[in-house]
Formats: sequence, structure tokens, C-alpha cells
Amino acid sequence: MTQNEITSPVSVLDEKGQAHNFGWSRQPVFSYDPSLLYVPRHRLTESDRYIVFSTTHMIIFEIRDDGWLGNVFISVISLKDKERSTQIYKSVLPLGIFSLPNSSTSGSASWYRKNSRLDFICMDDGVKIIKVDIYRFGHHKSLRGALILTFPDDSESLITNQPWRNNKNAFRYSRCSPWFYAEGMIQFGGSEFIFTHGNAWGILDWNRYLRPKADIRYWACACGHSSGMQLGFCVGYSQADFSQGTENGFFINGKLHKLDQVTFHIPLSDWLSPWRFTSNDNKLEMMFYPHQERIDKRSLFFHNSARRQVCGFFSGKVHLDDGTSVKFMRLTGFAERSKTRF
Repeated sequence: MTQNEITSPVSVLDEKGQAHNFGWSRQPVFSYDPSLLYVPRHRLTESDRYIVFSTTHMIIFEIRDDGWLGNVFISVISLKDKERSTQIYKSVLPLGIFSLPNSSTSGSASWYRKNSRLDFICMDDGVKIIKVDIYRFGHHKSLRGALILTFPDDSESLITNQPWRNNKNAFRYSRCSPWFYAEGMIQFGGSEFIFTHGNAWGILDWNRYLRPKADIRYWACACGHSSGMQLGFCVGYSQADFSQGTENGFFINGKLHKLDQVTFHIPLSDWLSPWRFTSNDNKLEMMFYPHQERIDKRSLFFHNSARRQVCGFFSGKVHLDDGTSVKFMRLTGFAERSKTRF
């Protein structure tokens, strides 16, 4: 498949509010102004998600505005004990209340309730800061702390702008950066989780889109150290039109090596059995070894969504753009299937 790499600044929307300039880029060259869209606010989805993990714990933070329903999703996962504590805080008709920014490189987002707060802060130099302070989280424990996410020198991301096959108005504008170094401390009840540079990682999953009426999306990501390098990846597919750029890429020390289409070979009878991932360009051969899963469902009025998420470790081999190959072992990450209907 011939993919359209965009290297110069372009707009996601034209002056009439129609999505155009479809393709992918290594840097955030797209600009996005949702005020150009002539659609009701509840048709838009905005989500910022950070996945932060060490050798012992993974924490997922997400602020999501689906128009009809908003969700703040936080999950604390023990990679050794295979235990998970999750809280989902719902907001009816948020309609922009989280102030999620139009750019992935600037602006901040926040959510707060009585005795609870979550902040995503983007510094001028691109450093990300996550602050959380929740009085009661999972079995009445507190969750407090701060994390700083920095990035490798000259790092690249995978940014895509994709239309939908059967809906000329729908589109998804997204960015994935699976290479942050994480530092900081999170206190969970009487436990402290320490994240140190070189031993802890962060992944940014950032999305802005005009939804279709229904969609099914498969997505997986991971990051870590293997073979003396920092490695990470994001792979996925949905009912969007990927003919001009897939959301699949492998990262070596922050540098993107683009993949074409990736297939998830899922053992449907048991999602905790090993999975296999392959690409049609023969660049990726990978196994996924899950150890725990979670299903969450949300509904309000005409909005129904379900997410099945499986955590585990990835091992395999990837062929890079220069023809060399890299083997990797036990990269921490997760795979998921999300189903939505509006």
C-alpha cells in the first residue's frame, strides 16, 4: 500500500469544515481547529491517554470527552501480582468541560471533583507532567503523586489523519508517542511506586475526531529496553480508511520505522492465551503473552461503548527501514478492542 507521508504544515480541516490532507507524519505538522466544524459538539470525541509503567506497575490515565458522556479512567495494575484497581468517573454531557487542547504539543487538561483532581500539563519544551490527587480510589485508598515524562533527542511520533470509508464527514486525527522516559512517585494507599529514568516508560495516545455512528478499533502499544536500545511500537486498525496512512509504527530510540497493515491473530476462545501479530510488508513478527484482562462498558442515551483490554509482554522481531532486523524481548504493554455505537 502506498502511504501519504506529510512533511510540511497542513490543516486537518478546510475552510468549510471538511476534513482533508489525509495521511501520516513523523512530526506534529497538522493544525486542528474544531470551531470550523459545522456539527453539534456531541458528535466530537477528544481523548488524552497516558500509559506509564515500570518493571512492577502500570498506571493508565485517560481523560475522554465523547460529547454525550465524559469519562476519567484511571487504572493501577500490578505486573507481578497480576492485580488491578480501576476507577471510572463519569460526567454527563461534558461538551468540552475538560478543556482538552487542540494540539498535542501545547495546552493542558484537567478534571476535578471534591477531594479529587487529575491534571495533564504540557510544558513549553514538550515535557509532559501528570499530577493526580484522589482522596478515595479503589477500596478507599488514596492515589497521589506526580510524574514527569521526557523524550529522547530528535524523537519522532506517528501522527495520522484518516477518513472513514462509508462516512464522508467522519475522520480521526491522532498521535502516538511510545518512547517517553518516566520519572516520579505515585502513592497508592500505603504503597509507593517509584519511577526512575531508564527504568520506567510512558506512552501518549492522543485522539481528536468526528465520530462515525459505529466503530470497532483494535490497538496495541508497548515500550521498554531490549537489545541495548529503547524500543516501542503502536499498531492498530479500525473501520477507518487507512489507504493513505496506517497507524502502525515501530520506534528505535525515538525514531520511527513505518509499518503498513498489521493483523492481530487473537485466540478468540481465550484472550489470555498468546497472541500473534504479523504485517503484510513482512517487517513485523511478534508474540503477545497476556497475564490479565479487564472489560469496561459505558452507556448513556444513544451512546454505548465497551473496551476489552489485556495487559502483558511482547516479544518478536522487526525489520527496520535500513534493512536490518532487531529482536526484542518482554516489552511491557497492552492490547485492546473498543466497540462504540452512537
